[in-house]
Amino acid sequence: MKHPSPRRAASGAVLASVLFALPVLPAFAQQTSPAASVAAQARQFTLANGMTLIVKPDRRAPTAVQMLWMRVGSIDEVDGTSGVAHVLEHMMFKGTKELKPGEFSRRVAALGGRENAFTTRDYTGYYQQIPADKLEQVMKLESDRFANNQWPDAEFKREIEVVKEERRLRTEDQPRALLGEQQNAIVFTASPYHRPIVGWMSDLDAMTPADARAFFQRWYVPANAAVVVAGDVDVDQVRAMAEKYYGRIPARATPERKPRTEPAQRGIRRIEFKAPAEQAYVSLAFRVPQIPATDQFDGESDSYALVVLSAVLDGYPGARLDRALTQGPDRVADSAGAYSGFVGRGPQLFVLDGVPAAGKSAEAVEAALRAQVALVAREGIGAAELARVKTQWVASETYKLDSVMSQARELGSNWVQGLPLDASARIIARLQAVTAEQVQAVAAKYFGDDQLTAAALRPLPPDPNRRPRGFAAPAGELR
Repeated sequence: MKHPSPRRAASGAVLASVLFALPVLPAFAQQTSPAASVAAQARQFTLANGMTLIVKPDRRAPTAVQMLWMRVGSIDEVDGTSGVAHVLEHMMFKGTKELKPGEFSRRVAALGGRENAFTTRDYTGYYQQIPADKLEQVMKLESDRFANNQWPDAEFKREIEVVKEERRLRTEDQPRALLGEQQNAIVFTASPYHRPIVGWMSDLDAMTPADARAFFQRWYVPANAAVVVAGDVDVDQVRAMAEKYYGRIPARATPERKPRTEPAQRGIRRIEFKAPAEQAYVSLAFRVPQIPATDQFDGESDSYALVVLSAVLDGYPGARLDRALTQGPDRVADSAGAYSGFVGRGPQLFVLDGVPAAGKSAEAVEAALRAQVALVAREGIGAAELARVKTQWVASETYKLDSVMSQARELGSNWVQGLPLDASARIIARLQAVTAEQVQAVAAKYFGDDQLTAAALRPLPPDPNRRPRGFAAPAGELR
């Protein structure tokens, strides 16, 4: 599965599912939102061993999606074994008591399906999309993998080299990715978010098969998992199959999680990163609030207005940053963008970034980015501008319903973040209520120096002795 860019990817898939779902016109306001429709038709059950089952029928095509969501990601790692959540995701494809390495994927393909997996800071997921009448076979396969994952040390030794090559290709050979990794390490002090999902290379070099097995034994327990099934299925039949295959897995306690509260920032933080690159790059990360897992969606939260602010700045072609920084004879940037973190198990950031135009400095882009936020804080935004942003969201939310994969991902991401199944609809309602005055207020509140970690990429000439790398064999997330 492709790894999304840091700026475009939401902190949780919840945001991705609702960011484009804001009704504007009175006619839309009187209708049930698409997100509410998805949640209303879904059924949630708890198996005897504590595992969660979520089923969402959609009869429009004879296909089904099964997703296994694990509430464990890189946030649950400890220093010295960074990257182990992602490494384990790779190893989940390497066999069970019944299956040889790689046989899981071959059997899914033989059923006419496709499958993959993903690891994030907050969770790990596995999915298969298959003809609906093949659902029981993939339930049997996935439950076996969940309960009985095992592989010889030789498989680990081969696969860890694949992961290390992924790190080289996607991070160490990418100057902006390296800069982002260094920026995260400085932004976050107590939060485990300061470690990269793929892991530090020194930790990968030192990782052992026992590290991956211990992580599996600790976190892959039924009460820490949810199975989501969406598509041309019958709820009662799916529940019976889930009880048959997943329900017989022995219950075990979920490990206790300790709070790791991020200390207050007390001044601007800066990083300058030098690497061979064609262009400079600027990333400005501001600490912002998030909606907590216990949010009842009826209290005040600036996080909703910050999402709207990010869309006003960069929510559509020709938005504020595009017009002000990348167009005209005096343009300072080749590209510019904004992203607001929203939902996650750790602290969130509002990020502004840009690539300086020829002859322009990183400092000029930083000043221009901050000036656009200051302009909103000073003058606010217009009703037509706000309406345009919301109209964009309506269309994307509607298109999302064409995919059973998107529906399953929305339901699973809500669960994994500790939110109710209808969280997307509730968030949409909150976003719908955001006013221009609230957007102006958050623009004035969260963008001072004490919230800022600024990072700049300073280009160096390319290394003439460096040879281009090939591509690592696909084997899991970051595929």
